[in-house]
Amino acid sequence: MADTYKINVAIGGRNYPISVNSTEEEQGVRAAAVNINKLISDYESNYAVNDKQDVLAMCALQFASIIEVNKVIKDEENNAIMTKLSKLNGKLQSYLDK
Repeated sequence: MADTYKINVAIGGRNYPISVNSTEEEQGVRAAAVNINKLISDYESNYAVNDKQDVLAMCALQFASIIEVNKVIKDEENNAIMTKLSKLNGKLQSYLDK
């Protein structure tokens, strides 16, 4: 495992030091910061919001909602796969029992 190192990312006009363990993690953190800043900019230009905390709360809600929706979709897909595997297993077992 690589040594931990610090990077600085700017979110909402403020700099934050973040510890990362790899260049891949650094790329992910930097990409996340870009996405957050874009969403902040979108909210500020589309809504009359004066408080940066409100904008950040709306961003957090949107990203958390995306994560939760993706979990539901993944669970549904996993259930469908398990059902298909169970049916296939039953067919294989029937064939082997002959």
